[in-house]
Amino acid sequence: MSHYKSSRQHTEFLLFDVMRDETVHARTFPDFDEHTARDILAGAQEFAETHLAPSFGAGDREGLKLDPATGVVTLPADLNKALREHLASDWLRLDLPPDMTGHHVPPSLRWAATEFILGANPAVAMCTQLVPLVVGVLRDNGTAEQRRLAELIVEKGWTVTMVLTEPEAGSDVGAARARAIPQDDGTWHIEGTKRFITWAAHDATENVIHMVLARPQGVEGVGGPGTKGLSLFVVPEHTFDPETGEITGRNGAYVRALEKKMGITGTPTCDLVFGDDHPAVATLLGDVHDGIRQMFEIITYVRMMVGAKTAAAMSTGYLNARDYAEERVQGRALVGLESIGEPIEIIDHPDVRRSILTQRAYAEGSRALVLYTATQLDRVESARAHGERDKAAEDRHRMLLPIVKTWCAEKGFQILAQESLQTFGGAGYTRETPLEQYVRDTKIDSIYEGTTGIQAMDLLVRRIVRDRGATLGLLLDEVEKSAHNDLIERDFHVEAELLQDAVAALRDYVQLSLDRADSEPVLAALGATRLLLAIGDVVVAWLLLRSAEVAHELLKTEEDEKMAGELNKRIAGAVWFARQVMPRVRTDYVCAVSLSTEAMDLSRDHL
Repeated sequence: MSHYKSSRQHTEFLLFDVMRDETVHARTFPDFDEHTARDILAGAQEFAETHLAPSFGAGDREGLKLDPATGVVTLPADLNKALREHLASDWLRLDLPPDMTGHHVPPSLRWAATEFILGANPAVAMCTQLVPLVVGVLRDNGTAEQRRLAELIVEKGWTVTMVLTEPEAGSDVGAARARAIPQDDGTWHIEGTKRFITWAAHDATENVIHMVLARPQGVEGVGGPGTKGLSLFVVPEHTFDPETGEITGRNGAYVRALEKKMGITGTPTCDLVFGDDHPAVATLLGDVHDGIRQMFEIITYVRMMVGAKTAAAMSTGYLNARDYAEERVQGRALVGLESIGEPIEIIDHPDVRRSILTQRAYAEGSRALVLYTATQLDRVESARAHGERDKAAEDRHRMLLPIVKTWCAEKGFQILAQESLQTFGGAGYTRETPLEQYVRDTKIDSIYEGTTGIQAMDLLVRRIVRDRGATLGLLLDEVEKSAHNDLIERDFHVEAELLQDAVAALRDYVQLSLDRADSEPVLAALGATRLLLAIGDVVVAWLLLRSAEVAHELLKTEEDEKMAGELNKRIAGAVWFARQVMPRVRTDYVCAVSLSTEAMDLSRDHL
């Protein structure tokens, strides 16, 4: 039996019941009514479980092999097969540009389907899911030849990379030293070393197309210091005929080492060297020097993907743990703090109940956060398709993006390691269950594409300070309105009060951070991570309680006992989160008020 367990029913509940107002844009997405969307989700789930999940552990158990002479990375056979099957399937077409497929798929539906892929086999998904995005970047920004390359990537089943990080310039992309030297024929030669490059080489396809940030040399007006001096270049692993795609030779981009990692070991993470043995021939994307803006189209997607990856892992971790807790007989019922009677299933022990409810709330809350953020893209793309602009949705999506990435990553690792794995007891610490791999694979999510601290500072500086909290304030207004009206109307009085108090504390926290950003920036920075996580807690609580409101209404007419049980679960998870997590936001604010510069004033010897 596959390790992977998914909750399509909850996904559909969110899209078609809870977020119906946000996801319905019939004038933009006429081909995707509810029936069609449900069929797509069912198909994506079936493909993920059948074709991707079986090879989940292959890379972890068998490992990857690098041939240093050729730079070729050999994958385990099962992983190789899964990767090729996904590239050859129609599922990547959901994310391809509409002018290539003839269909404009709503972003919320795309992300809902992508969760199944990421949950079943994150190693494969971290390779394949980037393909449609790079294809879109090439078509939107590229020359005629680069737009043809976009078609070849799809036709030939090639894969792609994003290449930023260098050994001496990790998160500080602006310190990158890789050079781009112009050639008389209009091409460029890339020289330098990049590190931590995901899927930079493998044997499941004949070519890998690298999207490389490098600093142009000897060209007036470009190539200066910092990120603004970087341009984006297209560097194929193998050269090819630009019309037919026929491979014509080996380009000078070679993998020289594989990282030995804690987790996600089925994903080759590589040191990639350019121009060492022979030139690494490249073309400048669009023949314009606009690298950071162009690359950010990819970075934005990947940060959302990381959040969805963690949400998927939390969900399958919870579902595996819950099933085990219903089957595992251990201990006896607790009566007067004494255990008596016959052995019982562990799901009936108080602390296991606490753990399962906690897992459920965070798993469903993280999915709700990802899909709600995706609905903002529904609004953006709907407006764009009609020559309009929805700036409010753009701003909200940008603000939520670091929260999606970071809140999901931090909470995901915490819940999987402290709750899901522990539900299995000693078995969770062995390879009998998938939990120990989930834990290791998930830790990268808080590091990948910007660590927690970096994301927190991005949120504080670029999303809160820049507009003086206006975008966040509008969202909190909606949350507060729900607490004052909808929750009270449906008899969630305790939860309404807790949410109101959390919003009030969060508003105070935001104002404190704004004041400190002006006068005491070090203190603002010290409180940034806690602020991000507190915002995530409030938004997730709101989304869970919205789900509870909808479930409450549906229960009035629901006659099917099984469906009624599912609706009651939505309410139980939301109530648990509101009562057990919301009070912490007030504590977060108190802790922020208590911050001082003492931590920065200490001698390093005292750390």
